[in-house]
Amino acid sequence: MNIFRILGDVSHLLAIIILLLKILKSKSCAGISGKSQILFALVFTTRYLDLFTNFISIYNTVMKVIFLICAYVTVYMIYVKFRKTFDSENDSFRLEFLLVPVTGLSFLENHSFTPLEILWTFSIYLESVAILPQLFMISKTGEAETITTHYLFFLGLYRALYIANWVWRYHTENFYDQIAVVSGVVQTIFYCDFFYLYVTKVLKGKKLSLPMPV
Repeated sequence: MNIFRILGDVSHLLAIIILLLKILKSKSCAGISGKSQILFALVFTTRYLDLFTNFISIYNTVMKVIFLICAYVTVYMIYVKFRKTFDSENDSFRLEFLLVPVTGLSFLENHSFTPLEILWTFSIYLESVAILPQLFMISKTGEAETITTHYLFFLGLYRALYIANWVWRYHTENFYDQIAVVSGVVQTIFYCDFFYLYVTKVLKGKKLSLPMPV
């Protein structure tokens, strides 16, 4: 554990809480990609199967359980409780474009060819692209609510802090996980344009808007 890892986990948890509070307070899922939330639920499910096989620490176990519960509660609220407010027309990203290559890559490039390791690798690769349906939805509608941009900012910040965590661990522990690092860098790159818009617009009190696709 180090400060970057802790801050990254806090940022990740804060992003999820912001999203849940947004849905509960407004009683609406408008502007939220249900497909991205399904992917995140799948990420946590396949990554945290070691809850049944390995105990690392109380902190580790509690955080895993919280992320799992929050992920499935979010999916439930989008597709069941507040399904009438869900914008399925604009949440049109085709998940097979992500799931098929991610599945194939997890079989081809992993640390060891065992079921749990392949599923863990799958979760790492999938997390790096799970936000794409949400970003696609924003680009399709041309704008995003301020609270949704806060959610995306803290989600991106979590990845950036984890990169700092890996750099720290490499220098202090000589630890380097190529799969996690490369996937994390790819995911952070997807947020770069959004970070710029967040700083130049949202933090100045303006609504985030994007050019509508032709």
